[in-house]
Amino acid sequence: MTKLPKNYRAAAEKVGEGVRAPLEALALVKEVAFAKFDETVSVDFRLGIDTRQADQQLRGTVSLPNGSGKTVRVAVFAEGEAARAAEEAGADIVGTDELTAQIQAGEFNFDAAVATPDQMGKVGRLGKILGPRGLMPNPKLGTVTNDVAKAITELKGGRVEYRADRYGIAHVILGKVSFTAEQLAENYGAVYDEILRMKPAAAKGKYVKSVTVSSTMGPGVKVDSSVTRNYTEAAAE
Repeated sequence: MTKLPKNYRAAAEKVGEGVRAPLEALALVKEVAFAKFDETVSVDFRLGIDTRQADQQLRGTVSLPNGSGKTVRVAVFAEGEAARAAEEAGADIVGTDELTAQIQAGEFNFDAAVATPDQMGKVGRLGKILGPRGLMPNPKLGTVTNDVAKAITELKGGRVEYRADRYGIAHVILGKVSFTAEQLAENYGAVYDEILRMKPAAAKGKYVKSVTVSSTMGPGVKVDSSVTRNYTEAAAE
């Protein structure tokens, strides 16, 4: 069994086993973070869904009110007027055939991709390359669109993707340790509201089984899943 680092063990000891209100849990995540870099803070929702069933899958995007703290590089497959709009909106890479060639050569200088519908014939051929990396434009996620400027603004402004894996766990970024606890709690609330809103109709039994927040290197802190509003308020005594 791998021995845990001393500072991780100390953090885990401080966290303990208790369940906390969102604001308190996120303040504790900040308090026990020990890495020398600005760690990412994320949340894991363990859901009572069977993602092997087509009617129990969960996937979408949500905009974080305080952003994600991450610099997102956006590539856009577009031509003509849409390409000009993409450049004006701050896209990092804009192109068609040359962008396709870069990707086929193994160059991925972007974190998200957007495409206009007329480009999907070309982009579709890159599915086996982009798909496993989570970079394939998808109309359900708003990344196959004629309004490329809106998609770029949202991606760069803190829109994050959520997706339940085969175990029914949805892992979502909330921000950085450098955010205030209130900012993280606001972002948490936006994500949790979306997870609740998107509950598959076919889900049976308890939907949200547990919620845990953590930083990149830190231990998980359990969150009270019964709190579904007033996320930035301290727990009542």
